[in-house]
Amino acid sequence: MSHPQESRPYGYGPAYPRAYPPPEPWQARGYERDPYDTYRPSYESHGAYGAYGAPEAYGGHLPYGVRIPAQAPPSEPRGRFGPPVPPVSPVYPDPAESADPADPTGAPEPPRTAGGRAAARRAAHGRRAARRPEALRRLLPQALVVACLAGGTSAFVAGEKAVKLTVEGRPRTLHTFADDVAELLADEGVRVGEHDAVSPAPGEELAHGDRVTVRYGRPLTLTLDGRPQRVWTTAPTVAEALRRLGVRPEGAYLSVPGDRRIGRGGLALTVRSERSVTVLADGRERTVRTNAATVGEALAEAGVELRGQDTASVPLESFPHDGQTVTVLRITDTEQVREEAIPFATVRRADPTLFTGTEVVAQAGRPGVRRITYELRTVNGVRQRPRHVGTVVVRAPRPQVVRVGTRPLPPSVRGADGLDWDALARCESGGRPDAVDPTGTHGGLYQFDARTWRSLGGRGRPQDAPPAEQTYRAKKLYVQKGTSPWPVCGRKLHR
Repeated sequence: MSHPQESRPYGYGPAYPRAYPPPEPWQARGYERDPYDTYRPSYESHGAYGAYGAPEAYGGHLPYGVRIPAQAPPSEPRGRFGPPVPPVSPVYPDPAESADPADPTGAPEPPRTAGGRAAARRAAHGRRAARRPEALRRLLPQALVVACLAGGTSAFVAGEKAVKLTVEGRPRTLHTFADDVAELLADEGVRVGEHDAVSPAPGEELAHGDRVTVRYGRPLTLTLDGRPQRVWTTAPTVAEALRRLGVRPEGAYLSVPGDRRIGRGGLALTVRSERSVTVLADGRERTVRTNAATVGEALAEAGVELRGQDTASVPLESFPHDGQTVTVLRITDTEQVREEAIPFATVRRADPTLFTGTEVVAQAGRPGVRRITYELRTVNGVRQRPRHVGTVVVRAPRPQVVRVGTRPLPPSVRGADGLDWDALARCESGGRPDAVDPTGTHGGLYQFDARTWRSLGGRGRPQDAPPAEQTYRAKKLYVQKGTSPWPVCGRKLHR
């Protein structure tokens, strides 16, 4: 139903309808029935009658001071729900009636309560509605439609806004009196921290129809190409978080699927991006695109197999970097065994039975034998320097024992001291104390045979005795037999 009407703004908000003096009962005006009955089905379909209740609460009349016309001409056609309504003339509300009786001076609204400024304004709005003057409660039944349509507008006039709040992808539409985003979140119990994303910012003012989005921050323990770090993200999934961090997931290894949702508690994520690695092996060059975790895995992807002692130019367990070149080292190891002699030691022992200057070998020394093992390595066909790996003594050396005479030399031999013994020695042995004839039976300076040497008191071999002892024994032999033991060279004694 609509009525012709004029409007004039009052204060802020929608226009007020024209008003008449207070109406009288409909029975006194010649109406055949109560006009309210015509509109009752429409009003009751709306439930409650706005903020003012049913007409019976106001003595059969409605607020805002609109009266029913005195009489309706019988000849005029009836409307759809009753007699037609003539045009109304504007009568603006008395400011005394519109003012708040409890606050005639126009004092500001009361301070905020624990619920925030929005809750304080809602409480003040309710108090003003309860204190509206009795004179404003007289409207025609036809004005109820206007009152119902103006209910939402009156809330807007009082500062109410319709906003859409989306928290973690779950939207809802709210009617709020909040001034800014922070107040809206506080009223709705939405707590945000330093890592959470709020759009618009919490300090931004709210307007009717605004959209507010809240995304909670999530901790992400990210190990990217072997480098661990801790970051915060508001992305709902792993793939979206990587995109925001500037990490390309194409060809990369992800420890969890890209569509995995990230909870408020966060998660640990390992990412190995795709890299280019060049492998040099067996005289060939291979370049592969890989997301391997170690150099060894990259070599396997390149089809290079390591055998035996083979290795690479970088540690196999190290992380391969983009553009890195890895050289495979083919290693062959062989062993070489050598035997070396161990020299024997000489032990000298004093012997009082031998004249001073006389030395006799009591035990001949024997060298020992040791076995030394070397490792011969070739790297890519190039022989390396031998490396000593072990030594084993096969036979220990036997020391040589020498008896050293400590007996004083005898005095000179009478009858033989004035002879030329040096000349005899030069003739017999060339003056060499250790000389031995070709037959091996005579030796020394004077070429004693073994039996003659022992008969003169000598021990061992004559060529092993010192020169002084050999000369002493030769003098004793001359005293016994003259020059006959030296038939050729004996004559040199007397020159």
